Amino acid sequence: MNREYHKWYSEQLGRDMELLVFGHAGVPAIVFPSSQARFYEFEERGMVGSIGHKIDNGEIQLYCVDSLDAESWYNRNVPARWRVARQMQYQEYILNEVLALVRQKSQDAHLIAIGCSFGGYHAVNIALRHPDVFTGFLSMSGAFDVSKFLHGYYDEDVYFNMPPHYLANMSDAWYLDRYRQNTYVLATGWDDQCLGQNQHLSHLLASRAVQHQLAIWDSWNSHDWPTWQRMMNVYL
Repeated sequence: MNREYHKWYSEQLGRDMELLVFGHAGVPAIVFPSSQARFYEFEERGMVGSIGHKIDNGEIQLYCVDSLDAESWYNRNVPARWRVARQMQYQEYILNEVLALVRQKSQDAHLIAIGCSFGGYHAVNIALRHPDVFTGFLSMSGAFDVSKFLHGYYDEDVYFNMPPHYLANMSDAWYLDRYRQNTYVLATGWDDQCLGQNQHLSHLLASRAVQHQLAIWDSWNSHDWPTWQRMMNVYL
């Protein structure tokens, strides 16, 4: 399996950032780690190995990025406004720097976002905010409510980084037309603590006539890596 390590100084973030690339061809996918985790999480947790045959066959190429959650949503040492601003800088890093590497290495017109748990939040949020860039997402046990990190603080930037909030009011034809052309999968489980959030997001997508898949698995400990490994095999 082709494996590449990349590190550079991010102008968007003002610090070094690292990532791993797996695969030589196929649909490119940007992989977001779970809460405050690192770029090597998917490799260490067996997620890359679980679809090793698809990567080796040139079906998919993974770009496993680093998290910045500890400097944004989880950073209790700064005001809520600063946390939101850091999240927005992180998205600019993905869109302007990581995407440049993706386009350098892949000519495939598709691009999907993948994440588990809080990584699912990042995957869904960036895909819905930029449906002309991302043609789909796979969220596994995604958690989409970031209000718990902000202690009541709310502004326009918070709104536009809360998928359940901006989807509930979405009427812009530019977005809706692109949503309806893309492929979205919300995978969760009956015993998943994030089940309700996934059902709610599914309801909002359906209310906007956006085709998607809500997959609720009948498995124990669905909010865990063994289940997510199986989900990767099924939905990618």
